[in-house]
Amino acid sequence: MKNLILALVLFTTLISNTVLSQTKRTPASYGREEYIEVEKNVKLHVTDLGEGEPIVLIHGWPLSDAMYEYQYADFIQKGYRVIGITLRGFGLSDKPGGKYNYDVFADDIKVVLDKLDIKNATIGGFSMGGATVIHYVAKYNAAHVSKMALFGAAAPIWTKRADFNYGLWTKEDVNGLINLNNTNRPELFATFGKIFPANKTSVSQGHGTWLGGIQAQASPYAMAEGLKTLRDSDLRNDLKKITIPTLILHGKLDKICSYDLAEQMNALLKNSTLVPFEKSGHALFIEELDKFNGELLNFIKK
Repeated sequence: MKNLILALVLFTTLISNTVLSQTKRTPASYGREEYIEVEKNVKLHVTDLGEGEPIVLIHGWPLSDAMYEYQYADFIQKGYRVIGITLRGFGLSDKPGGKYNYDVFADDIKVVLDKLDIKNATIGGFSMGGATVIHYVAKYNAAHVSKMALFGAAAPIWTKRADFNYGLWTKEDVNGLINLNNTNRPELFATFGKIFPANKTSVSQGHGTWLGGIQAQASPYAMAEGLKTLRDSDLRNDLKKITIPTLILHGKLDKICSYDLAEQMNALLKNSTLVPFEKSGHALFIEELDKFNGELLNFIKK
C-alpha cells in the first residue's frame, strides 16, 4: 500500500512539473495564424513572417503565396513584416466550389487584413493578383494600405475587345485555355511554362520545376473559374478611382501580360510610376530578382 501511494505521488509530481514547464515556456513562434477563416468553411493560407512595416503580397494565377519565397527572405532581413495571402482555390488554401472573381478575392483580402489589424501597408500583386489588388484598393478605398505595387499585372483588361486593342489574348484564346484546363491540364502547364520567361535561359530549370510544383497545387475548378474572371473583367473604372502612390513593375518581353498593358495602367493611375524590366518576361520576380526587390524596397521607403 505504501509503495502504491509513493508511486501515485511520483506520478502526480511528474505530471504537475510537465504542465508547469509548458505554461512557463516562452513561445517560440510569433503566435500568428497560418490559416485564417474568411467565411464559413473557407480558410486561406497566410505566410506572416518578420516584424516591422507590413508588406502584403498577392500571387498570380495559378500560383500561391509561395511564389514570393525570395521576396520574403530579403525583406525579413531588411526589417519588414511580409504577409503573403493565398487566394481561395490555390496553394494550401481551401478550395471550395462557388464564385472565383475579383469581388470575392477582394472581400477575402479585406477579412484577412481586418483580422490581422494591418495599418499603412504596401500591397503588391502579380498578374491576376495585380488585378485583384487593383479591385481591392478601389472597392475598399485603400483600407489598411497606403501604397500599391503591380507586378506584370493582368490589367486594365486581359483580353482584347472593340474599345481595347491591347494585350495578346482574345476571349476565344482564353476559351481554348479553359478547355485545355478541363481536358489536359499538364499540357496547359507546359504551354504556360514555355511563355512564362523571356527566353529559354532567363529562368533556370530548377526555378521552372519549383514554380511547376506550386501551380500543381491549384484546384482545376478554381483555375477554370480564374480564367473566366481574367477573360471577362474590365478594371478601367477601378484604376481611375485609385489615388495612392503606385509602382508598376513590368517585363518588356512579357508574353502573358504584354508591356502595353503596363502603359495603359500607368495612364489611368493618377499617381503611378512605371519601371520597365528590359530583360524579363512574365517571371520578372525571379528573372531580375535583385532589381525587382530593389525597386520595391525603394518605393516602400519613399
